[in-house]
Amino acid sequence: METEKTDFLIIGSGVAGLRAAVELAPHGEVLVVTKDVLRESSTEYAQGGVAVAMSDEDRVGIHFEDTLKAGDGLCREEAVRVLVEEGAQRILELIEWGAEFDRAGTKLDFTLEAAHSRRRVLHAHGDSTGKEIERVLIHKVVSLKSVRKFPFAMTVDLVMRDGLCCGAYILKDGRMHRVLARATVLATGGGGQIFSRTTNPPVTTSDGMAIALRAGAVMEDMEFVQFHPTVLFAPAAPQFLLSEAMRGEGGVLRNIYGEPFMKNYHPDAELAPRDVVSRAIISEMVRTSSLYVYLDLTHLDARFVKKRFPRIYRTCLQYDIDITRDRIPVSPAAHYMMGGVKTDTMGRTSITGLYAAGEVTCTGVHGANRLASNSLLEGLVFGAKA
Repeated sequence: METEKTDFLIIGSGVAGLRAAVELAPHGEVLVVTKDVLRESSTEYAQGGVAVAMSDEDRVGIHFEDTLKAGDGLCREEAVRVLVEEGAQRILELIEWGAEFDRAGTKLDFTLEAAHSRRRVLHAHGDSTGKEIERVLIHKVVSLKSVRKFPFAMTVDLVMRDGLCCGAYILKDGRMHRVLARATVLATGGGGQIFSRTTNPPVTTSDGMAIALRAGAVMEDMEFVQFHPTVLFAPAAPQFLLSEAMRGEGGVLRNIYGEPFMKNYHPDAELAPRDVVSRAIISEMVRTSSLYVYLDLTHLDARFVKKRFPRIYRTCLQYDIDITRDRIPVSPAAHYMMGGVKTDTMGRTSITGLYAAGEVTCTGVHGANRLASNSLLEGLVFGAKA
């Protein structure tokens, strides 16, 4: 077994892992280990946007309250406060590094999404926000001489000595490597692939959670898994997420008989929290003996839809669905895990030497149900703190 040493070992290269690498780079050598290429993570597929209280009509306190409400009263308030108070700084930092968020004239363009009481969701290239954030972070990481990349490598277990985490055992090219580090950061994302229907990419297989659990780390809220309400349901089509922003811009959910139904389940209708909308869709599917419902944007201006959702428009066209003229068949799919490795607001786990950030963790910031577009912000904020 080969042994090598580094100052900081980061396992995972989504928004949290990359932001942690940027933060740690001035303090020593950083090794970023990832199962695939550097860009392959859930971050790349995040469409809707990143929520942050920066618009003229918004306040940090309102974002705080919206997050608590969506979390069904189970959020850890200290963590939510860190998220909403430090979010703007992280976004301004991305813009300084070259992030191109969509604008209305000279001002940043904020949109509305479910369970938000204000327009606070920033987006990039219409519906490719995660991809843009990842582009900027990868460019920043690649420019840092102290950061090394270790792609196509599978982390098997943590190196533990007397209850301390000292690194990890990593399998690459058929050979096991023992990587020793002063500190190890888990940023491996969630585990959507344990479900038959999920929006998550193939690399999201709960590795980090399993690694931490075997090492004895405290886990929390593992029962809370969010199902995204609107995922494409079509023969031979991938389980492609249809952004929350489509309902924020006026999309209507209809059953197979063409009847709008969300008002029957919640006063906020299509803009109710995700857990409410997903349950409503399932209830309607059962009531009508159908495998799906429809998301309808046909009443919106076609030019606006194509400009606002270019990636979704192109993808649906590949499966003979023109979202400007056709109702889109959708059903819920596993999307995000609120539970994970328990951490404090500095990313510390119950194991000395082991830190974590992003979806692999449970900071308590999401409670029982994540507020739409808080995940990218969580990765930025807590990745920098870990």
